Amino acid sequence: MLFKKRKQSSKHKTAERPWGSYTVLEEGRGYKIKRVFLKPHKRLSLQSHSNRSEHWVVVRGRAKATIGGEVFFATVDRSIYVPRGAAHRLENPQDIDLEIIEVQSGDYLGEDDIKRIEDDFGRT
Repeated sequence: MLFKKRKQSSKHKTAERPWGSYTVLEEGRGYKIKRVFLKPHKRLSLQSHSNRSEHWVVVRGRAKATIGGEVFFATVDRSIYVPRGAAHRLENPQDIDLEIIEVQSGDYLGEDDIKRIEDDFGRT
């Protein structure tokens, strides 16, 4: 019996990064949903996206977000909106892992739609 090569078998859904990891939970036309783990006292690069906006819902820990130069904090059951094109950064100021659910929406949701402005890991 022949099996078609399924997307799940050709691409791992979890990506490890120096700051933590993310898992793609679901994606469809115009949206992608990720679970993001951010290690204690780590932060993502200061970045922007040309083709998508993001909604971050905190499910564990306390998030610090910088969006367009303004700083926001969110705890469990709170959310943060990142508009398309805005320079933004997510940080974990605590001694425990931060877990968020990220919902991306837009015309293009590829990982190459990241313009890094500043990065703690030399990826700019």
